Amino acid sequence: MIDVGRFPISEVSQRVNLSQKTIRDYEKMGLIKPRREPRTNNRIYSEFDVEQIKHISHLIHHEGFTLACFKRILQVAPCWNIFDCKVKERCPAYKFAQRPCYETRKVKGTLCAGSCEQCAVFINRSRKKGKVMGGPAHSAK
Repeated sequence: MIDVGRFPISEVSQRVNLSQKTIRDYEKMGLIKPRREPRTNNRIYSEFDVEQIKHISHLIHHEGFTLACFKRILQVAPCWNIFDCKVKERCPAYKFAQRPCYETRKVKGTLCAGSCEQCAVFINRSRKKGKVMGGPAHSAK
């Protein structure tokens, strides 16, 4: 698992073109979970976190998702479908889509670069158990 980069919120804010308040709001809503610097408790974002923030922002601000709708999708839709994964056909999470990606990762691994504990899907799905919606055979192409 590669989880590179250590960015303060000020740099992330510039990279994703969102205010620091919006990024902190995403965290409060359980959409992201940045690591904390042990000595200062400052948020430290990885490249994986930055990419998730970009995807979340795009879905909310450009695709018209409401926050409530997006949180529900995180609870039931496959990760590769939510985040438009470019390598999904090679990923075990895609092949075993009836199971949450974080469960597949324990057994088969996945191609996701970030840790499950930092992922919006894991954060929201582990709070509310729900059946994962259709796998590859059921997804629209």
